Amino acid sequence: MTITTCVFDAYGTLFDVSAAARTAAQEDQFPKLAERWAEVANHWRLKQLQYTWLRAVAGAHTDFWEVTQNGLDWALEATGLDGDPALRQRLLDLYWELQAYAEVPAMLRALKEAGLQTAILSNGSPAMLDGAVQSAGIGDILDDVLSVESVGIFKPAASVYKLVEDRFNCSKSEVFFVSSNGWDAGCATGYGFHTAWVNRAAEPVDRLPWTPAHILTDLTPIPDLAREQ
Repeated sequence: MTITTCVFDAYGTLFDVSAAARTAAQEDQFPKLAERWAEVANHWRLKQLQYTWLRAVAGAHTDFWEVTQNGLDWALEATGLDGDPALRQRLLDLYWELQAYAEVPAMLRALKEAGLQTAILSNGSPAMLDGAVQSAGIGDILDDVLSVESVGIFKPAASVYKLVEDRFNCSKSEVFFVSSNGWDAGCATGYGFHTAWVNRAAEPVDRLPWTPAHILTDLTPIPDLAREQ
């Protein structure tokens, strides 16, 4: 069966999650961040993900904005930058203004021109995702933005992936799912989607029962791959 629907994770896949720390590091009022912004960004993202997994396993769901703040607080303390409330607030504000990676708009337009449905499927809360989509200016080339908040559990729970089938009235075999998280793409493979992992950092493949069908360095090949499935 041919692909009808291309679905993307949001943070790290379409939107550059390092941009908040990188941007603040260039501002004169945060000289200490200039030396450690990459470390802050890496800690922040890792803790953000770890807290989603732990909350899912423990049955202690909360929205992604709280998890994002918790992850940042850990990152700032770990790097000795937790004594500056203005820095914390600036980083959080910037997270609502993340820009899309350079290839994203053209890639999404190519999918739409090919007659495919496009959507986001994300851990993000609806308000956070709306902020990112509007900031990046890609709302007109997305058919929908799906959030885990409608099922109350974070990825990689199967009920999250099922949101795509329910929304677009399609089968698993019609879905091409793309994520920058190897574990996300791998688990989506296990669920039954066609998958691609956007491995921008050239990381090793996660040791899971399933692996992504395709491993890419950016999103440029997605329209061609979708046609070939």
